[in-house]
Amino acid sequence: MSSIPNNESSNNAAAPTNSMSTYNNDTADFESNQPEPEMYRAETNRDTQFGTALGASETAQSLQELGLSSTRPIPDANYPMVRSRSRPEFPEEYTLETATGIVPVSSLRQVRSRTGSLSGDALGRLSKLPTAQGLHTHAEESESGSMENEKNDLAPEVEFVTFVINDPENPMNWSKSKKWTVTLIASFLVFMIAFGSSVPSGGLGLIEEKYNVSLEVAILVCSMMVIGFAVGPLLWSPLSEQIGRRPVYIVSLSCYVCFNILCALAPNIGSLLVGRFLCGVFSSSGLSLAGGTIADIWATEERGFAIAYFAAAPYCGPVVGPIVTGWIAVGSGRLDLFFWVNMAFAGVVSIVMCLVPETYAPVILKRRAKKLRAETGNPNIMTEQEAENLSLRELLKTVLVRPVSMMLTEPVLDLMNLYIVLIYSLLYAFFFAYPVIFGEIYNYNDGQIGLMFIPILIGALFALITTPILEKKYIKMCHRRAPTPEDRLIGAMIGAPFIPIALFILGSTSHHGIIWVGPASSGISFGYGMVLCYYSVNNYIIDAYQAYAASALAAKVFMRSGGGAAFPLFTTQMYHRLGNLWASFLLAFISSAMVIIPFGFYKYGATLREKWSHTDKEE
Repeated sequence: MSSIPNNESSNNAAAPTNSMSTYNNDTADFESNQPEPEMYRAETNRDTQFGTALGASETAQSLQELGLSSTRPIPDANYPMVRSRSRPEFPEEYTLETATGIVPVSSLRQVRSRTGSLSGDALGRLSKLPTAQGLHTHAEESESGSMENEKNDLAPEVEFVTFVINDPENPMNWSKSKKWTVTLIASFLVFMIAFGSSVPSGGLGLIEEKYNVSLEVAILVCSMMVIGFAVGPLLWSPLSEQIGRRPVYIVSLSCYVCFNILCALAPNIGSLLVGRFLCGVFSSSGLSLAGGTIADIWATEERGFAIAYFAAAPYCGPVVGPIVTGWIAVGSGRLDLFFWVNMAFAGVVSIVMCLVPETYAPVILKRRAKKLRAETGNPNIMTEQEAENLSLRELLKTVLVRPVSMMLTEPVLDLMNLYIVLIYSLLYAFFFAYPVIFGEIYNYNDGQIGLMFIPILIGALFALITTPILEKKYIKMCHRRAPTPEDRLIGAMIGAPFIPIALFILGSTSHHGIIWVGPASSGISFGYGMVLCYYSVNNYIIDAYQAYAASALAAKVFMRSGGGAAFPLFTTQMYHRLGNLWASFLLAFISSAMVIIPFGFYKYGATLREKWSHTDKEE
């Protein structure tokens, strides 16, 4: 998720370590180290169930002492869709911990006001979103934009709910061991889903024989699940913003496990293709939400390391699929056993994932606000997501239209996505090139062919050693100067040359008279470059598009899945017609030309984004 998103960058305020005010549970008395401000409200009847003093709320002065800025930061990539056309009024709501857990809109607007005045003209002036995402500063907010937004401002009586200081329900306050456990579980979930996508590639001959279909149709069984990966996130991402990540995991992963039964018992090829597509749709919740789950529990300055280890999961999973099912095909000759094994694996991982508590702060606070409204009878206690209450039309427009719009209007995003598409497509191309190379030259069976994928895992392991080093260097650089999105491309510049190198090695060694170690060793180079490029480009997309990172990542997933589904359909024919040498060299030449993308954007990216970016969301 950063990236995946995913893969993450955030400008949200960090959780505070102290506050002007403290709540004394023993005396049920709200004590202040400062004279009581005029706007401060306090009552004697309070409930500390959530660590929240009911009747007490933050003031402009206490918010400023907590570190709340007078300018609104760009929301994190995980931030829920609140407004369709402008930034939320309180982007820090889910990261800022306050003493009372209640932030009135009136107090918030006093801090946001340019003059700090309590006058009616100053209250509630909000700015429009900058015209080019990531290129204009918040200081460029126009007065006319503020007046336009003022028409739709919330009533000053509205009170936003936040976490209280050291709130046990705040996932950011979990212990390091718990955070790393959840990170490992989320990573393994993505690994499991990616594993399922390549399961049929370990026994294409069994599919041809059982259903009496051509090789192209047998390959389509693999592609259908990848197509489902492109469709599913359009449903699961917005749904998770409304009901939380855990309910989405429970429903979608349960359906994924069950649809493996349809695949195992499919009476004809049509049923199998439908089952695989539905498996892709329901399992894609893990691909679209796992990165977000990791971002939910790690602070901005820490999450980079977690994502660095998470980066290999989407790419290592597909590599293990043919290794496992290749030996199943050799040992049993049963196609249905492919899907029974996948179902068992998915069931175990899904159960573990569904045991993880809810991590999405907006939903946690939404539930808290609902309970506080019931206990106090105050209908003005809410989250900003509840207060805005986007209509279904606005939500669908944002979720469905914006990613497509960005693909059509953002050349920078398209070029970066195109690079990810190439790498992801090449990975799936390997699954169908290796049977041609090792099956026809060396007469290896499906199990032995599967073992040839192990070098790709070795290369990915080397990349996992490199990514934390890159993250440390990035953090040190951030201490020296303000970072730019282009700083994220260092990893891609390191990894990009390894992709064509791998293909040149594969092509030049894939012929009679050369030991199998030659073509197999190309996987080390490919695995290393693949993970580094994915990790780096994913972070670049998030940093470059910030508030619209979720839509940018959705566009990336859609394009990536399309490439992963299409490439296998012609890889076998390409190797048969061009020969192993020139088929591999053709892909190597294309990969070599694409190497210019990370290097070019590292040097000219800022200029190109300023010239080409059209992320002016006047929706």
